[in-house]
Amino acid sequence: MAGIVSEEAGVGRSTEGISSGQRCQSGEALAEWRSSEQVENGTPSTSPPYWDTDDDDDGGPKPSELYGKYTWKIEKFPQINKRELRSNAFEVGGYKWYILIYPQGCDARNHLSLFLCVANHDKLLPGWSHFAQFTVAVVNKDAKKSKYSDTLHRFWKKEHDWGWKKFMVLSKLPDGFLDAADTLIIKAQVQVIREKADRPFHCLDCVYRRELVRVYLTNAEQICQRFVEERWGKLGKLIEDKNRWSSFCGFWLGMDQNTRRHMSREKTDVILEVVVKHFFIEKEVTSTLVMDSLYSGLKALEGQSKSKKGRAKLLDAEEMPAPIVRVEKDMFVLVDDVLLLLERAAIEPLPPKDEKGPQNRTKVGWGTGYHSLKFESFLNSVLLIDSEELEMLAVFPCLMDGSSGEDCNKDSIERDERRLTELGRRTVEIFVLAHIFK
Repeated sequence: MAGIVSEEAGVGRSTEGISSGQRCQSGEALAEWRSSEQVENGTPSTSPPYWDTDDDDDGGPKPSELYGKYTWKIEKFPQINKRELRSNAFEVGGYKWYILIYPQGCDARNHLSLFLCVANHDKLLPGWSHFAQFTVAVVNKDAKKSKYSDTLHRFWKKEHDWGWKKFMVLSKLPDGFLDAADTLIIKAQVQVIREKADRPFHCLDCVYRRELVRVYLTNAEQICQRFVEERWGKLGKLIEDKNRWSSFCGFWLGMDQNTRRHMSREKTDVILEVVVKHFFIEKEVTSTLVMDSLYSGLKALEGQSKSKKGRAKLLDAEEMPAPIVRVEKDMFVLVDDVLLLLERAAIEPLPPKDEKGPQNRTKVGWGTGYHSLKFESFLNSVLLIDSEELEMLAVFPCLMDGSSGEDCNKDSIERDERRLTELGRRTVEIFVLAHIFK
């Protein structure tokens, strides 16, 4: 992985430079600092629908309008003897920010301490709150050695600054972090988050999201995997218990058809609010990517329901697993009898479609067990490559097909985003099935 992650999780800082004692979960660093280069070079979008579109259901500010970057060049850095130093204020998402550093460390000797701060926090109205995800980097002339980290934090009156006391060891600065004029370059990118409590929401600017996908793809998959496996396990135990399963079947079949039809649906608002509560954890950086995945998956599911042929526009027909639910106006509706769907979900919930691909995927780090292997098959069927190819692509992205770097990067982006969209769609379906059954 390119670059080096900073050593300590984000912490707050009081005006005296002392930790507030509250920590956020440390975000893993971004694989590369890409956003500025992609924007400046005009890299065209290759993403499927629902990822690059900036639509918002309520007409509020779009993620791209709440995202921004800032570069701070500090000349003659080794000669600075001030205890703290702050950048000029810059605006992102309608809010003003600045970067604060302690050249000799904030309660951390021999370290550079670095924080993102709300510029005019003392002049804001009581009750103000800025929720944001941000990445900060100290640039090295060798991009692979750049020091960076990212985190998710809600800024408010008592926590108006957030960052890292031990961002990097000062002794490493001469190793490519200072140019010939002893200039230190710090870059920041900030994404203000407009979270919603009632349904999955689009969080991230498309360029920033691509950076997060390259680092957090596996994390997002594992979050959904844990949920799906838990639901699979419960359904499997129910069906394996012949007495309980027979009792439920008798109860279900004993009702008239209209009652069964009525019990096979639920309002979307009721379920989606529970989805957000389950998957969006404010202190976990991965939550924004998971929420974007669920948002695009829900959009794909809605598009599939609206399609005359019952197929989503996002994926080719041969890649699209048979649906479990459909969306009718403001309702989730099971597409078949609940008994058949429960058996299908427990036995083959995510059927593999990559029949031509390698069947032995033991190198994929999903753990062991029957359901894990099926989850691997599903993920690989969406991505259409095996684990060894995936490992090689991570190091030499164009080795497998001999294409140009630009074309290969586009293909990689599209595969990752298709993968997350399909993962989000299937996760929503399993959530709906489990909710209605319960």
